[in-house]
Amino acid sequence: MKKDRFSVEIPDLDYWKKQIKCQYACPVHTDARGYVCAISDEEIEKAYLIARGPNPLASICGRICGAPCEEACRRRDLDEPVSIRELKGFATKKFGVESGKYDKNPLKAIEQFRSMEEDECEDLEDIKLFLKQFPWVALAEDAPSVGIIGSGPAGLAAAHDLCLMGIKPIIYEMEPVSAGMLYLGVPEYRIPRSLIKAEVEVIKAMGTEIICDIEVGKDVTLTELRSRHGAVLIAVGAKRSRKIPIPNVDAPGVTGGVEFLRDVALGQQTELGDKVIVIGGGNVAYDVARTLVRQTEYDVSRTALRQKGVKEVHLVCLESLEEMPADTSEIEEGEEEGIIRYNSWGPKEIMIDENGDACGVRFIRCLSVFDENKKFAPKFDETQVMDLDSYKIFLTIGQATDLSFIDSDDIALNEGGQLKLSPSFTETEAEGVFAAGDVAHGPRFMIDAIASGKKAARRIYSYLNKKEISSKTTAAHSEIKNFKRERGYENVKREGVPALPPEERKKTMNLIVEKGFTEIQSIRQAGRCLNCAVNTIFDSEKCILCGGCADVCPENCLKLVSLDSLQGNDDFEHLLKNYYSDQPLSQGGAIIKDETICIRCGLCAERCPVGAITMEKFTFKEEWVDV
Repeated sequence: MKKDRFSVEIPDLDYWKKQIKCQYACPVHTDARGYVCAISDEEIEKAYLIARGPNPLASICGRICGAPCEEACRRRDLDEPVSIRELKGFATKKFGVESGKYDKNPLKAIEQFRSMEEDECEDLEDIKLFLKQFPWVALAEDAPSVGIIGSGPAGLAAAHDLCLMGIKPIIYEMEPVSAGMLYLGVPEYRIPRSLIKAEVEVIKAMGTEIICDIEVGKDVTLTELRSRHGAVLIAVGAKRSRKIPIPNVDAPGVTGGVEFLRDVALGQQTELGDKVIVIGGGNVAYDVARTLVRQTEYDVSRTALRQKGVKEVHLVCLESLEEMPADTSEIEEGEEEGIIRYNSWGPKEIMIDENGDACGVRFIRCLSVFDENKKFAPKFDETQVMDLDSYKIFLTIGQATDLSFIDSDDIALNEGGQLKLSPSFTETEAEGVFAAGDVAHGPRFMIDAIASGKKAARRIYSYLNKKEISSKTTAAHSEIKNFKRERGYENVKREGVPALPPEERKKTMNLIVEKGFTEIQSIRQAGRCLNCAVNTIFDSEKCILCGGCADVCPENCLKLVSLDSLQGNDDFEHLLKNYYSDQPLSQGGAIIKDETICIRCGLCAERCPVGAITMEKFTFKEEWVDV
């Protein structure tokens, strides 16, 4: 009988950091576990400060973040992930910029971090480490300047960190309002415009200058910006809707979804009709569809957008319901609001009338979207046809950046017409020209753009000061005496975020759909966190291999096995030879652990008869060096 083989890993620093899965998955390495546990302990202000530490747009992320932390959450493998984004939103509403605490003095939002105690898992992105390393008070008059093209999340995040490092950011924004696609692309029912403005005001108070209504390539050239500033950061967003290569796609009546959202945000009139079609299955498609639902005869909040009423909104996408990239909440709330969804249909052609105007779309059945390698390669059955009539059609199948302002031969573009960048995706081939956000890595979550902007800021600092930034990490495990979890924590179910009733929220664009958790709900939901900084540590010198820990484990994540059933890398093989060179491996035993399903209950430590298992908290801190 063939013996099972188990791949094992010797824990190192990166191993323990990976165990805090939410923080490891966050592009700016927010200690989500830290602020969720603080909420569970009813320390709400501490939770806010932990959430804000590495993220200059934390309050906005509390409303609309794509939440890769929840996708990674260990609790997801038990039942459903912790409601990390909503818990952040609860803390930021109470103590962040939308609380009104910083209205009279936005700089207080930064100054408070000078005296804040250290976090347990503090990443290099944290503002406290900036304030410790750089003697920031206010920008000097002769501070070096950086020109930033675009005031979206990437540009704002870069400006925030550059200010902390003593560099003057000047942002050039082509739109009449700052914040880019945050303001123009995210519907008002998802995020209040007052919140966006408050976040921007803090970054401006730090020393950032934002010039709106100035288009690079038209009002000022890129070459001029390069001569004005020590460095230039290109942080333009993906503001153009992609077109589908089908007949009549340029016919009057066919509009890009992103462009429509911009028009609505700026209060510009849009001719619609009583029936519209939205093509696409992502979050932007739902932003467009749900915005269209709100363009009705009872929308009196914006005079320019009064309509006789959009009676039907049809959303058609290639993907099956299970494959749709849109958030589940978007799909469910869209259905509640009356959006008519068609899955597994692809556009064949735009139908036109005798005047050449769009009058509908012919769709064909999509049999599959991806090939065996998970690459986009849709297959269709052209014998199955569906015609939908409409004089207004919105394309939301992706976005692209506009780089027509590039006027320098030394800024190279790739075959796809995008910037050629360094392996770090921050530097172009041109001297002193950097990139961040969608233009650097394509459309992703807002938190990815923030991380990209912060990363670019560090590279710009290194460039201007002609020295590299490096860091060191210190880490420790400390035993938790008499470790206990509250009774029944593993059985608490994830709650849906309370929302306004569909008929009420459809009446206007500025009614926020999600009402958010109450304090009682937040504390209860935060208690679901498994606290993955806590680990079971095994002392091999004490262990008698009795198997009691494996017997008592409710998740079966511990297993007693023979040494000859284990396999690992060279370090592991070297360890085996050092410890068991004098006896056959078949005579030795080991306890192995599947970290993916451990719920940190501590029963194994409680059961161990010889005290070989301890529950210990892992902490780490990164620090700037050689700056």
